[in-house]
Amino acid sequence: MKPINKILLFVLVIVAGCLVLTGVNILQNGLGGWDGRSVGDILGVPAEKATLDDVERLSKSEVMQLFYASPAPQFGSMQGEYRAKLVSVGVLSFMSDFFTHHLFGPGRWEGKAFFPFEKDRGWGYNLFRVRGNDGKAVVARTRKMDTYVGKSNIDDRDSFHLHYSPYNTGMVSSMHDEIRKVNDTLYICMGYMAAGGGSINPAPFVLYGKPLPWVGPDNNE
Repeated sequence: MKPINKILLFVLVIVAGCLVLTGVNILQNGLGGWDGRSVGDILGVPAEKATLDDVERLSKSEVMQLFYASPAPQFGSMQGEYRAKLVSVGVLSFMSDFFTHHLFGPGRWEGKAFFPFEKDRGWGYNLFRVRGNDGKAVVARTRKMDTYVGKSNIDDRDSFHLHYSPYNTGMVSSMHDEIRKVNDTLYICMGYMAAGGGSINPAPFVLYGKPLPWVGPDNNE
């Protein structure tokens, strides 16, 4: 076999493998949408007492059910800097982890921030852990997005949306996040972009804890 043919075959195998894994990852969401269970029934604890640990015990399909069952937060309530963590479920969770912590921003992703500058419109940014000039860890505030509450692209209910295209290029320009509230210190979220299949193949993450004050992005990009 000629070298060029071997390279082509290798590429085709990789592409086929990615398509298969993407299909499996989508199927792991479960079929049929929301099954009608409450947040408490899904988590096994009352919604107001739920923590990050409770979410991390769920399977991928149960994480999706938690998103379906949770309401959108009030727009004006989303204000400040929130800690965040990926929920590592599904066969493609390793790819989501790699992209988020190594390609999405300048360092390890650690959170998101929001401010409602208007009645129903706002914007925010992401937080990353990076090394400063002195070698010590500092927070970089970048990857700005617009925010609003509106109908979900995942189901027929409202979500708190994060829209990246006005401020970002490349793969990140198609990124879109949706946030729903479990309780005052816990939010279940879904992120997706065109390269991964869009809203039919979202990657789950959570915002947790009490938010810190809004600081603002490093550059007003």
